[in-house]
Amino acid sequence: MSPSRIQLTGVSKHWGATTAVDDISFDVAPGQFVILLGPSGCGKSTTLRMIAGLEEASQGTIHIGERDVTRASPGDRGLSMVFQSYALFPHLNVAENILFGLRSRRVPRAERDKRLAHVAKLVDLAPYLARKPANLSGGQRQRVALARAIVSEHPICLMDEPLSNLDARLRADMRREIKALQRRLNMTVIYVTHDQVEAMSMGDRVILMQHGRIVQDGTPSELYNQPASAFAASFIGSPAMNLLPLVALDSAAVIDGDTTPVAPLEAAGGKLGVRPEDIELRADHEPGVAAHIVSEEYLGADTVVHAAVGNHVLRVRLAGRPVLAEKKSYRLYWASAKAHLFAENGLRLEHLAPRAFTAAQRSVSRPPLVGSFQH
Repeated sequence: MSPSRIQLTGVSKHWGATTAVDDISFDVAPGQFVILLGPSGCGKSTTLRMIAGLEEASQGTIHIGERDVTRASPGDRGLSMVFQSYALFPHLNVAENILFGLRSRRVPRAERDKRLAHVAKLVDLAPYLARKPANLSGGQRQRVALARAIVSEHPICLMDEPLSNLDARLRADMRREIKALQRRLNMTVIYVTHDQVEAMSMGDRVILMQHGRIVQDGTPSELYNQPASAFAASFIGSPAMNLLPLVALDSAAVIDGDTTPVAPLEAAGGKLGVRPEDIELRADHEPGVAAHIVSEEYLGADTVVHAAVGNHVLRVRLAGRPVLAEKKSYRLYWASAKAHLFAENGLRLEHLAPRAFTAAQRSVSRPPLVGSFQH
């Protein structure tokens, strides 16, 4: 087994009566970039700290390679870690901060100098080696923290929300830099974040957590296109997926307050999910769900329109800046294959498959977009 493979089996963390992490299991393959994603308090940072050895697991086992490291000290686990706060020594310059761990391990000076030159070039810090952290920008400080992790030459790197202290533009730049470095060095990375943009743009795989448990484990595309629950659907995507309560009406389920059949009767009590970018705004005489415009947010490349349907308001993402009338009636359309159904307990209803409108309901000039559902 590769020394950079990570395996968690039945791992839990309790503080008295409080359970922070509840019986989670997953494997990380060598060279993978895995994201632990979720809201504050979901257990993602606690999970990372247990892998690092900074917290002791209450139950379960943690393996790195073939070694059981569940009770091993942090220094014996063969990994490096990048913290949210950078954790730089203010009295040391950049070079001394980067080399601190190697000095502690008594690595010979010639080897330290060789590694420093290589890493400083990798993260574009060569001109700043003599500076103190106070004289660096936020992005440069984060590069120092990254360089300190890379210079150790451990095959595994753990990152705990390393970009949360940076502004939006710097975060975008650093996302690209971290991903490029990981690929170049073939590191195994476990990266904690609450930012779904970081998760979608950086991760080979995303492990979404809620209340200390794993909600879904898959590629970014799988989480986006096939969310396992209403929670996963709402957490991935910007703007978030529309989640609309369904109620029974005659022989079908409809959006609460509306009369258009959008799902089979069995879905009543659950929710219909449609992403804002999968909805099309059309004229009132065409088939679809009746709506009127409540407000709109112009974002430059696109506009997020808030449209009322029944007792609820949906977000619709349209290209550019369309001219819309607030009091005018419209219809909302989406491809039936783009709709998602969730049960009352929040779990995805995979057994309900979409179908298109009948020929009598179709627009003559357009393909059917809003559909009902059948088994």
